[in-house]
Amino acid sequence: MKNLSVYLMLLGFAVFTGATFNLGKYAVGYFSPASAAAWRFGIAAIVLLLILIVKEGVKKTTLSRNLAAYAALGIIGVFGFNTLFFTGLKYTSPISGALIMGTNPILTSVLALFLLKEKLTKQRMAGIGFAFIGVVLVITQGSWETLMSQSFSKGDLIILGGNLCWASYGVLGRKWVKDSSSLETTAYPMLIGAAALIAVSLFSRPPAYTPHIPLGGWGAILFMAICTTVLGYLWWNLGIRKIGAGKTSLFFNLVPVVTMIISAMTGTSITYPQLLGVGCVILGVLTASGVLSLFNQKTESHVYPEAVKTK
Repeated sequence: MKNLSVYLMLLGFAVFTGATFNLGKYAVGYFSPASAAAWRFGIAAIVLLLILIVKEGVKKTTLSRNLAAYAALGIIGVFGFNTLFFTGLKYTSPISGALIMGTNPILTSVLALFLLKEKLTKQRMAGIGFAFIGVVLVITQGSWETLMSQSFSKGDLIILGGNLCWASYGVLGRKWVKDSSSLETTAYPMLIGAAALIAVSLFSRPPAYTPHIPLGGWGAILFMAICTTVLGYLWWNLGIRKIGAGKTSLFFNLVPVVTMIISAMTGTSITYPQLLGVGCVILGVLTASGVLSLFNQKTESHVYPEAVKTK
């Protein structure tokens, strides 16, 4: 099935990113947000650079041609997104932040429409709508009062800026970067973004001295560095390259679903509206990404083989 491996990778991205919310909450008990981000992306940048050198080597022509684009993407998609997102959470609730990030597929599709000329079909709009409704149900547990009690704050504006950074990272990467592999498009911006995060972390005091951080804290950092950052960013960029920014962004809606499931496994109860929300998110992603139509085409080819041959 065409692009099935890409969809599976993006599903993996959603799983790893969803787990990051739980692990990140644990890690910031020992690291400041700035130092946690610096360690996470610093380790990831080194790993990606080593993979790039071994697998593809450093292509000076590609690097010089796209250096400005790599730098901009590193500042926007690594430094900008993470800085604005975690700073915004200081001034607003996780519910508000998650709801704002839940609009990412809509924002990405609009940017892709104007900058990449990607078509915004009725099928994709319907899928985006289903997925967004599902995100709202998952986060608010189906409570209208919870949704209405969210007030507009400075933190909401900051997270909206982070949301714009993440959407722009995907769309502008495809527009600006030329003749570059997914590994190169991930590694070089990561190096630049990590350097910026490390520079900022030097002015941040961690809540604990490094020798006193338990193995669990370092384990959380390593998981986020290798799984969420190295694999996650690689798979995200590959998805954008193969199926487009709009379809790829839909998998971000699965992130709060994964976070909810992991929370449930650690003792948090799940409500019926949340289960309904999970169904809506999955249906929305399958509809808008075109996965359902792929399965339909495969079924039709088995049921009506003579019709396919005629065509």
